[in-house]
Amino acid sequence: MNATQTLIAAADGGVIGDGRTGANLALGVGLLGVVLGWLALSRFGGRIRFGTVRTAAVSAIAVGLAGTFLAVLHLATSDGGPGTGNGQVGAVLAVPLGLVAMAFGARVLTRASGGAQARR
Repeated sequence: MNATQTLIAAADGGVIGDGRTGANLALGVGLLGVVLGWLALSRFGGRIRFGTVRTAAVSAIAVGLAGTFLAVLHLATSDGGPGTGNGQVGAVLAVPLGLVAMAFGARVLTRASGGAQARR
């Protein structure tokens, strides 16, 4: 089973357990992206002094995109509606988390590139 098949099966809830598994996976990935984005903002602001700002920002964008993709994939493949126990509400909550993570990363990249152009 390759990585794409694993992600699709996990979002569908077919690898580990019930239908909430895909939504929980998307929530976890989205939350991780928000944390990475917040750390990138903190690094850019000078409050944290380890790692590079660009790497943290690109990581936040990539993880946020993955979380959003998993949430949308889970919503597209799940049956029923909210309250049926298949994780649709969790997937709906995971979409904004992924988008916020991508916004944090994009903001840091924009601020970092704007500062580099101003110094030239």
